[in-house]
Amino acid sequence: MIQKIVLIGAGNLATQLAKALRRNGLEVVQVYSRTEASAKALAQLLECPYTTSLDELEPCDLCMVSVKDDALETVLRQIQLETIVVHTAGSIPMEPLAGYFKNFGVFYPLQTFSKQREVDFSNIPICLEASSAEVFADLQALGEKLSSLVQPVNSEARKVLHLAAVFTCNFVNHCYQIGDSMLEEKGLSFDLLKPLIQETAQKIMDIKPIDAQTGPAVRMDETIIKKHLDLLADQAERKRIYQLVSESIYKTQITK
Repeated sequence: MIQKIVLIGAGNLATQLAKALRRNGLEVVQVYSRTEASAKALAQLLECPYTTSLDELEPCDLCMVSVKDDALETVLRQIQLETIVVHTAGSIPMEPLAGYFKNFGVFYPLQTFSKQREVDFSNIPICLEASSAEVFADLQALGEKLSSLVQPVNSEARKVLHLAAVFTCNFVNHCYQIGDSMLEEKGLSFDLLKPLIQETAQKIMDIKPIDAQTGPAVRMDETIIKKHLDLLADQAERKRIYQLVSESIYKTQITK
């Protein structure tokens, strides 16, 4: 049974995951980060030791590696623990772990995380993959302590899931940022759009996104679209985004 956990990483996901583990009776026995300031900050929050050396990792039941994708391989090859080792990345397959550990897997919470914003882990999907049925059972038991939504997702499917998450979260948030900037330029508050954002998000809880789509691009209303493009005449990047997304919406609607 997994009880004692070493956490490698102290970023957004690691911070919120560590808090959730502690709230649910699990012990983070050590935090590692490349920088002392971030390791110390999270360790103080968890009231546990920290280290900036992968040679000084404590014995544990599970080592969770939550670092930037491009740093993962470098970190993995330095871990010398005889325990279950998992990474938390959505876009990286399980395979890299196989070259370093006997028992390994993936523990991927599908959510957007920020250090300063608390999240409710109980409704966050946790996607699992493991090197054996025994390891999967251990990870599943751990996941079910945190969330009611725990399921197996293999590496190939998880790559597509992560890509879909980028479209539905990161790209959408970028559109929020564009809207916020446009309103600021006219002295208007982003608060004006928040009820619209809430209703848009709520609507797709009840109906499929393709059926929830509204706006001038659905019917390719050229009069309104031209007015919008005229407003963006001196904003080439925003104009290109507007045109590309509008064309995609229209093509999707006429073929549904």
